[in-house]
Amino acid sequence: MELRTLRYFVAVAEELHFGRAAARLHMSQPPLSRAIKQLETDVGAVLLLRSAAGVTLTPAGTALLAEARALLDQADRARVRVATAAGTPALTVGILGDGADPAANRLADAYRQQHPEVEVRVRDADLTDPTCGLRAGLVDVALTRGPFDETGLEVHVLRADPVGAVLRADDPLAGREHLALADLAGRRWFRFPDGTDARWQAYWHGGEPREGPVVRAVQECLQAVLWNGTVGLMPLGHHRPPGELVVVPLTGLAPSPVVVAWQHGDANPLIGSFARIATAAYRA
Repeated sequence: MELRTLRYFVAVAEELHFGRAAARLHMSQPPLSRAIKQLETDVGAVLLLRSAAGVTLTPAGTALLAEARALLDQADRARVRVATAAGTPALTVGILGDGADPAANRLADAYRQQHPEVEVRVRDADLTDPTCGLRAGLVDVALTRGPFDETGLEVHVLRADPVGAVLRADDPLAGREHLALADLAGRRWFRFPDGTDARWQAYWHGGEPREGPVVRAVQECLQAVLWNGTVGLMPLGHHRPPGELVVVPLTGLAPSPVVVAWQHGDANPLIGSFARIATAAYRA
C-alpha cells in the first residue's frame, strides 16, 4: 500500500463522499475511485459501501482507517525529524479569529506533543487579510476562515460555522429567533477597508456594499456595534460577545468554513504534518 493511496482513502473515509474528497485532494473523481478500487483489491476486502445515500465504511474500512491514520502520522513525523535535522525546525503559523476556540487549543496541544522540537511562531492577523500573510510570504501556513480567493493556495476545510447578526441587546431585532439579510436592509454595518479580499468582503458584508465604520479586528467589530448601533455578521458557537450584545442566527447564508491553508506546491513537511494534526484536532 502506497502512502498516497492511503491518503486518498482517508480523505474519502473522512468526507464520506467521493466528490468532496476529490475536491479536497485537488483531483478528479474517476482516478480517485480507481485508486480506492485498487486498494480494496490489494487488501482483499470491501472498504467502502457506495449508495445513493452516500458512502459508509465497512468494518474492514473502519479498521484500515485507524491504521492508515497511524501510518500517515508516522510518515509525517519522519519527514519532520529529517527537516529538523536539516536545520528547518521552525514553522510560522498565521492565525485569524478567536483564540478561545477549543479546537485551536487542541491543535496547539497535539502539535506540541507530536513535534516538541519544532518552534512554532504565531502571527496574529487582523480581518483585512484572511490569508494571515500567506500570500505575502509572512507565514508558512494559515489557520483561518473563509471564504476568500484561493488562487495559488491549498485550502483544507476543518469545520463550517453558521453565522449570525451581532446587535446591541436593546436593538428592536435582538429578540428574534432568527433573521434574514433582508431584515437588515438599510442598516449601517461595520465594514472592512477598501482593497480587502473581494470574496471575503462580499460574504461578511452580506453580498452588498455597506456603509458604516471601518474595522480591522474582532474587538473593533464588537465596539462598532456597541458604540454606534451598527450591525454585522459573526460566527455562531464558541464566540461570546459582551453582555450588551447578542448574536441572532442568520438564515439564507452558507456557513463560514474554518480552514488550514498554505501555498500550493509547498513541500515543507512541517506544513503537511500541521494540516493533518489540525484535521484530527477539529474532528475531535
